[in-house]
Amino acid sequence: MENLIEMQNIVKVFPPSLVALDNVTVEFRKGEIHAIVGENGAGKSTLMKILYGMEERGAGEILHHGKPIHFKQPGDAIASGIGMVHQEILLIPEYTVWENVVLGVEPRNVWGRLDAAKAQAQVAQKIQEFQLNLNPTALVEDISVAARQKVEILKLLFRNVSVLILDEPTAVLTPQEIPQLFSELRRLKDNGHTILFISHHLDEVIELSDRTTVLRKGQKIATVDTASTSKRELAQMMVGREVIFSSIANQGQPGEVVFSVENLNHAHHNGHQFLKDINFAVRAGEIVGVAGVEGNGQLELVNAIMGLLEHTSGKISVNGKEITHLPILERRKLISFVSQDRGKMGASITASIRENSMMTHHRLNPRLSRWKGRLLVGEATRQFTREIEKQFSVSMGDMDNAFRSLSGGNQQKVILGRELLLNSPFLLLDQPTRGLDVGSIEYVHQQILNMRDNQRAILLISADLEELFRLSDRILVLHRGRIVADLAAEQTSLEEVGILMLEGKEKDHE
Repeated sequence: MENLIEMQNIVKVFPPSLVALDNVTVEFRKGEIHAIVGENGAGKSTLMKILYGMEERGAGEILHHGKPIHFKQPGDAIASGIGMVHQEILLIPEYTVWENVVLGVEPRNVWGRLDAAKAQAQVAQKIQEFQLNLNPTALVEDISVAARQKVEILKLLFRNVSVLILDEPTAVLTPQEIPQLFSELRRLKDNGHTILFISHHLDEVIELSDRTTVLRKGQKIATVDTASTSKRELAQMMVGREVIFSSIANQGQPGEVVFSVENLNHAHHNGHQFLKDINFAVRAGEIVGVAGVEGNGQLELVNAIMGLLEHTSGKISVNGKEITHLPILERRKLISFVSQDRGKMGASITASIRENSMMTHHRLNPRLSRWKGRLLVGEATRQFTREIEKQFSVSMGDMDNAFRSLSGGNQQKVILGRELLLNSPFLLLDQPTRGLDVGSIEYVHQQILNMRDNQRAILLISADLEELFRLSDRILVLHRGRIVADLAAEQTSLEEVGILMLEGKEKDHE
């Protein structure tokens, strides 16, 4: 099989001295699915952004069909048939599917105006050609996250892209949505497309890819035929040591109730009820997992607990103190919170890494600030930030750089470190390992278990059922805003929980 793209001796250094890519050479073949894996900060996204024209390379050469290329911007890459779908979905919610797809390349009539009928017909034809099962006239805000991701792919196919770069394509999908995406990617491959995808999920890499390139600390470790390797071997190449994938959670020793929700309800002004009679408790030394297909009330539950959503009725308590009507800052004295949306809720991406490390701590720890958090104490905050860097293995560089300068995985590590180091009795963790590599996930899981063993009460919301089973003492299943099951983790199965997530009722054992 011929090499379609050759990236030779690629070097990238971010000022002042962070070596992101160190003499990396990799080839991508026409008509293959090629995975790029590595720890957070290994250089995966940087390598693909250089190929796509989003980042300038410091040295090296890129060949496309054997000819040197140098894309100065993504538009140049798209014109050459190379497109990229990012983790963050970049669509206009108020526009229809077809309007989003043609935006920027709209067909025009003889008067130079948008030919809406022609555009809609062209998009419908592309949907049919690639069997993407989308309604071209649906508003993007009304379709699922999985459908929105398909719209992003459709945008590139509409521009006749033959090479698709996908950055963590399953990060926003539920387990039930992933097989459909994989089927569509295989169809694209069979149609002659080349697919390059970055992933932290090694099970997906093994299932989907033809070949896999492993990066570690900016260097290429190997490119292997995926069929000839294993999840364990890939993980060891990624992190330089053996990674344990089996269950690490021993049964906890629950104590007194720390967190409770009683008769919690939330109805939208249009009458739709997102939360219906929610009742549960989390005890000291216990991890309670929450499973559910996205959109079944998980986000509303999290926002109600944190005071970001005014619920219709009900009571929320921590350590016997009712917090139902307390302001957010008062709740934060009792709750450590990791949000699923680190860019909007978990951090201020334009503030420095150090400032983000201090958030909430600066209000509670007099060593770190003066005048009720208005002035940070320089040396104390630097020491604290270095503690997070060391304890959570963050590739940080200069802590006074903007938070957005970190990779997504390293941003998540800073947020996790900040929240786990708060001395709060209750931890609310919403997708805490999303975007982390296998080594980091293993470490974070151990930290969560340590918190549990220190008698912290933990509520864990995760779209990863294996993660829930690996950590949880009990699993709650949310379906259409109701808790339809409260199960001891060791007495249920992935199959049973999956059926409850989809159907909201116990499986038929007959």
